[in-house]
Amino acid sequence: MRRGDRDWLAHSRRGDGPPLVLIHGIGSRWQVWSPVLDEVARHRDVIALDLSGFGASPPWPEPPAHPSPGSVEHLADRVAAFLDALGVHRPAVAGNSLGGGIALELGRRGLTRSVIAFSPIGFWGAVGRRWCQLTVGGARSAAIALRPALPRLLASQAGRVTFCGLFYGHPGRLGRDECVDSAVALADAPGFAAALAAFAGWQLRRETTGALDDIPVTVAWGTRDLVLPYPTQARRARAALPAARHVPLPGCGHLPFADDPKACARLLINTY
Repeated sequence: MRRGDRDWLAHSRRGDGPPLVLIHGIGSRWQVWSPVLDEVARHRDVIALDLSGFGASPPWPEPPAHPSPGSVEHLADRVAAFLDALGVHRPAVAGNSLGGGIALELGRRGLTRSVIAFSPIGFWGAVGRRWCQLTVGGARSAAIALRPALPRLLASQAGRVTFCGLFYGHPGRLGRDECVDSAVALADAPGFAAALAAFAGWQLRRETTGALDDIPVTVAWGTRDLVLPYPTQARRARAALPAARHVPLPGCGHLPFADDPKACARLLINTY
């Protein structure tokens, strides 16, 4: 597919084996999976994509009347159309944060072989959802305001800890360029505002799990997640998906792939 195609999404595809689709979170891009990609691609045909309005993917071609633009349902529609155009049917799908909610939504519809959700949205109450919106929205506002100074601020380990500590359990291990590029992607994402506002419209409950009850589902959560705190969110996930495998990731934050790439890669490789 080419950039002008209606269902085109920017993506990286590598490896051989059963297909595995990777979906990033709000304000992010496919490169967030970079710490695990080489290892996972030794075992799987990995398709890491940029959602519509994020990374290098263009915004949706026209806003739908329903579902709400930028919502989990809308972005899941876009991913499903992209995979159809790519000729990939019922793959394993993994997602993080917003991407975790999209992966679960695709699984709920019966469009996936299995699902792995890392710190997924949708298991919140009103307070937890609002906290997520405030923290992530605040991070984007900071990235926009500080954009000219980001290379200098993130050149030091102290700056990376301060700016990236909301999302990572071990932000001091990150490189400057990685942090700068991620912050710029967060600041520039045209789909951010609509997606953040649409958080209020999606929640996964026991009675709405659909086909998720018929496929292998893994929910993994960093125990140092500050955006969707592990104790409350993981408990809600267990209640909604009692048959799923629930895996804590000790010491990891909301974006666990750089914190513990070996543990995350194992989960992705061993999915069905």
